[in-house]
Amino acid sequence: MTSLAIPAWQIIVRTAVIYLAVYGGLRLMGKRELGQMTVFDLVVILLIANAVQNAMVGPDVSLTGGVLAAGVLLVMNKAISVLRLHSEFWGRLLEGTPTLLIQHGEFVTPHLRREGLKESEVEMAMREHGITSVEEVKFAVLETDGTISFIPKDAPVVRTRRRIRQFRRS
Repeated sequence: MTSLAIPAWQIIVRTAVIYLAVYGGLRLMGKRELGQMTVFDLVVILLIANAVQNAMVGPDVSLTGGVLAAGVLLVMNKAISVLRLHSEFWGRLLEGTPTLLIQHGEFVTPHLRREGLKESEVEMAMREHGITSVEEVKFAVLETDGTISFIPKDAPVVRTRRRIRQFRRS
């Protein structure tokens, strides 16, 4: 029950490679918020989980192998999170950048196509925010977490005074 059928390093390497492959695949699927997932998205995620389980631990069905694989997934997730926060380059690569969907009351069609969105989907999100027409929107931005932010045309411009601190190393 606790003895490994394959060496621990193989489980660690297999799990890390699978984590990176699945992360990359999901990243390529585009920006979606959990609440925006369709039934098809959920089915794909469940099937991926089932498909990659054997690739991570191979013939090992021990408790130790499962705990080791779970630990590697948690460590990889934390490492990606830290890397994303500490480097702007890695943050953009791993998380993406916001995408402008509406500019001055007009859809930015190439951006909609690239993100796999239809105008009707953006219009539905506009109605959820109490906006009735695309002409009322100054900017709409698809954020990196899959949400859409709307800035109405009549929104006041708010300027804040930023204080910048400089830290000196002694």
